[in-house]
Amino acid sequence: MQRYTTTTILLHWLIAALIVATFLLGLTMVDIHGLTPTKLKYFSWHKWLGVTVLGLACLRMLWRLKNPAPAYPAGMPRWEQVSAHALHSLLYVLIFAVPISGYCYSLAAGVPVVYLGVLPLPVLMAPNPELKPLLKLAHYVLNMILLGGVGLHVLAAFKHLFIDRDGVFKRILPRSIIN
Repeated sequence: MQRYTTTTILLHWLIAALIVATFLLGLTMVDIHGLTPTKLKYFSWHKWLGVTVLGLACLRMLWRLKNPAPAYPAGMPRWEQVSAHALHSLLYVLIFAVPISGYCYSLAAGVPVVYLGVLPLPVLMAPNPELKPLLKLAHYVLNMILLGGVGLHVLAAFKHLFIDRDGVFKRILPRSIIN
């Protein structure tokens, strides 16, 4: 059975965990009424996590260029291979698009992003009250599409694990878990 590289596995699970944390933090912070110190702290953490996801996604893409994914099992139907490839491609696009849309939304709102509270990120656009609601909506919609894509990805992984039993799921697990 061909496996993903250790670096790919590490980046996959780290990015997945950060996306879940960022999403849950986003849901929590928008539920807080008013402008409180806690809400401001959560917004900062949310942005820091988003920037971290974007940075790790860049590393993952660079790594992927040199280390392609293992081939699908020979018995995997063509439609399933095409669907898996399309979903993976969508997830890669969204892993970039979601944090970029959030970054642009923050800038349009006139709130610069200062990574970890010490590293100001470039201000690529001036505050733009007209663009702000569109970017807010884009960030929300992209997040919902990402949520759906991740849900499909997890369902497909479980299908391979429990129904097909073809080893596809185990290729992305750390060796310490499958041994």
